[in-house]
Amino acid sequence: MPNRPEKQLNNATKPVLIGYAWVSRAEGQDLAPQVSALEAAGYRRIHEERASGGRWDRPELTRLLGRLTAGDVLVVWKLDRLSRSLKDLLLILERITAAGAGFRSLTRV
Repeated sequence: MPNRPEKQLNNATKPVLIGYAWVSRAEGQDLAPQVSALEAAGYRRIHEERASGGRWDRPELTRLLGRLTAGDVLVVWKLDRLSRSLKDLLLILERITAAGAGFRSLTRV
């Protein structure tokens, strides 16, 4: 008799680890440090965005949040690369949680 839980585990979809790197359009901003840190941590699927620091003026983040599915993990270099506002950060984290996805920051600062 086959072990059904083991079979289910083997057929389970692995979580998708998704990197997100964001800089403002202001001069002197460079995505390279973020992308390098995400790549060094093993992330290969990285969404890059150059957009204003406005609340929801980031179409790549909006698209990314809309595509998250259960088990996915959104990863940023630093917490402020997801949002500069605590209120917006909490709203974004609520969307991630509602999708059944997780969140991780590579640094604690």
